[in-house]
Amino acid sequence: MQVPLYQAKAEFFRMLGHPVRIRVLELLQEGPMPVRDLLAAIEIEPSSLSQQLAVLRRSGIVTATRGGSTVVYELAGGDVSELMGAARRILTVLLAGQQDLLAQLHGTGAGTVAS
Repeated sequence: MQVPLYQAKAEFFRMLGHPVRIRVLELLQEGPMPVRDLLAAIEIEPSSLSQQLAVLRRSGIVTATRGGSTVVYELAGGDVSELMGAARRILTVLLAGQQDLLAQLHGTGAGTVAS
């Protein structure tokens, strides 16, 4: 039995639902990075990073290549960068809306209603 598209999408977004995975994807937007550089940038235990990289690798969203003792990760395609950019734009709009609401609550925004 085939999984419905909406369920596959939900599983995809669940896979993205970890702060370390998101940070790895953000870092890899700059280009391929060895694990040691990812560790330095994220500052977590190597075993925790390894677990999160394995999830990303199994999903096919990143690829890994080994050169001697060095493993280098990179995004599997440009669509991932586009997704991260879209998430940033959406959050910017959402957070701007919250700032407007906060300003209204503090009585400093346009449209302030006296209570």
